[in-house]
Amino acid sequence: SEGNPFFEPEPEGLLMGVSVQDLVKVYSKSSRSAVDCFNMNFYEGQITSFLGHNGAGKTTTLSILTGLFPPTSGTAYIYGKDIRTEMDEHILFYSLLKGRDRNEAEKEVENMLKDLGLPHKRDEEAQNLSGGMQRKLSVAMAFVGGSKVVILDEPTSGVDPYSRRSIWDLLLKNRTGRTVILSTHHMDEAGLLSDRVAIISKGKLHCSGSPLFLKNCFGVGFYLTLVRHMKDQRKKEVRETSVKGKPPQKYH
Repeated sequence: SEGNPFFEPEPEGLLMGVSVQDLVKVYSKSSRSAVDCFNMNFYEGQITSFLGHNGAGKTTTLSILTGLFPPTSGTAYIYGKDIRTEMDEHILFYSLLKGRDRNEAEKEVENMLKDLGLPHKRDEEAQNLSGGMQRKLSVAMAFVGGSKVVILDEPTSGVDPYSRRSIWDLLLKNRTGRTVILSTHHMDEAGLLSDRVAIISKGKLHCSGSPLFLKNCFGVGFYLTLVRHMKDQRKKEVRETSVKGKPPQKYH
């Protein structure tokens, strides 16, 4: 992507948390690559969003990074750990990161409940929470324990606007010192949350950069189309005339 006008230069002075190198994933029943030679670096202290339609390859890429699927070829490094050969260490790494002592854990729980607006659900079983509350709980679980890398696959999908906003606030508040990667369908979400946005289609990375960089590359303004239906307008005029105490005007 070096020299490509659709790719913003890599940020300087930041610690690299995740590095994806020539990643390819081909499922046996499909001839097309779900992920097609994907290369990208992700940095600590930043939120990076994968933006793309259904089937673009977002979930497959995140699944490979979290160890759910092996790559067909290529690899990724999570703070220097190779996902092909050091996945056991990678899981141990996460497990050890979650080793808070009791006092620290309780303090973190209090902060998370407050940030997510869930103090009143403190003693409720997870299965009894609404879908939006369960999603907020899942996001909180990903962040607690000092996780250095947080990967979220469409964390606000199907969530009501209020819960969506709570999740946004939680991500923005807790990105410091972490490498955060999330996928989304929504440009507004990617633009609001992200330090960098990666646009994916058919398993390929087509462009990446800050929201401002992408707007400068592709922004063409907004188009507003207004359609006036005369029949509706006449009904409106009839109602307005009736309110004023005048008989409705007849149209032929």
